[in-house]
Amino acid sequence: MRGLVPAAGRGTRLRPLTDDRPKALVEVGGRPLLEHVLEALAPHVEGFIVVVGYRGEQIRDAFGDAYDGRPIDYVEQPEPRGLADAVRRAEPLLEGSFLQLNGDNVLRGDVDEVLDRHRERGADATLLVERVSESRARRGGVVELTDGAVTDLVEKPDDPPSRLATTGCFVLSPRVFEGCRAIDPSPRGEYELTDAVRWLLEHGGTVETVRLDGWRVNVNTPGDVDRAAARL
Repeated sequence: MRGLVPAAGRGTRLRPLTDDRPKALVEVGGRPLLEHVLEALAPHVEGFIVVVGYRGEQIRDAFGDAYDGRPIDYVEQPEPRGLADAVRRAEPLLEGSFLQLNGDNVLRGDVDEVLDRHRERGADATLLVERVSESRARRGGVVELTDGAVTDLVEKPDDPPSRLATTGCFVLSPRVFEGCRAIDPSPRGEYELTDAVRWLLEHGGTVETVRLDGWRVNVNTPGDVDRAAARL
């Protein structure tokens, strides 16, 4: 299994830290943000695919063609058109299910359990989720459960159907590429990965969840950098 890391974000909310470097190279606890992501994935994958965009050559120079003895391939996303667009661009390099961790997450959690659940259930998508505040639920992907089963997913809802938020950690089957191609852009003009997973759900796919037993920080602001460094 390979690990996919969408790391193409410019990180405008992290300015001035990203004026001269991509978000993935902002230091958290003395190391680049992307290194924390690769470190979390490394025990579970045989190689990495990193999706780059803004100042992507700096990421290539910093990490080269391998991390922890595992090869790195790079895919370009010239414009920030959303996570589903990033995933779709990596399709030619992926065979079978893959493990994805978004490139702006510092995660300490039970990735093993997500992989095990995905394999045991033969799922099309397995999501690591956590319970968050209502205000936080409005800022990302939210999962709705009925009797323990996933019945809906929405991105940045004004009125969240639950407080179970996606964490940026997914195991996805190749069927997700069908969803990435089928969906329309969101009102923000981006192709949302939650919409692609929702498409799977609407077309007979199996979507599973695992509750986070650990912590994660989604690094979007200088304050998030400090919070993640403190947790580390």
